[in-house]
Amino acid sequence: MTGIPASSKACTFCSIVAGRLPAHVVLSNETCVAFLDARPLFPGHVLLVPRAHRETLADLPPDEVAPLFTAAQSLCQALETALGADGTFVAINNRVSQSVPHLHVHIVPRRRGDGLRGFFWPRHRYASEAEAAALAARIGSAVRAPTLTR
Repeated sequence: MTGIPASSKACTFCSIVAGRLPAHVVLSNETCVAFLDARPLFPGHVLLVPRAHRETLADLPPDEVAPLFTAAQSLCQALETALGADGTFVAINNRVSQSVPHLHVHIVPRRRGDGLRGFFWPRHRYASEAEAAALAARIGSAVRAPTLTR
C-alpha cells in the first residue's frame, strides 16, 4: 500500500472508498463517495465522505468544499425523489460524536411526524441580548482571524 497515508490505512471510510470494505454505494465521483449508513436513523440515511482522508470540516481544503457540498445537494434531491421524503436533515459532527474520524456528511431523509424533532439536543435562549452580542463578537473575530487555532 505504498503512497497511502498511515491514518488512511486504518480508517473504515478510507477502506470503503478504496473498495477494501463493502458498502452500499449510492454516489461515487472523483472527489467523494456516498453510501448507506450501516446504522441509519431512517432507511436511506446516507454518509457522504471525501475520497481523501480528512478528519474534520476544518481539514477540508477550500477547493474540496464546493464539490463535497454539490454532491450533498444532489443527494438531498435524490432522497426526496427516490424515497418520497418530505425533506432531508444534513449534519456533520467534528470530533465530538464523530464515530469514524473521517469527515462525513449525514444526509437523512425526513418525513413530517417522523419523530426526529428534539432528538439531537435541547435548545435554550440566551440569557440576554448582551450575552448574545458578546458571543457574536467573539465568533466574528475568530472568523476574520487569518488562521484557525485549536
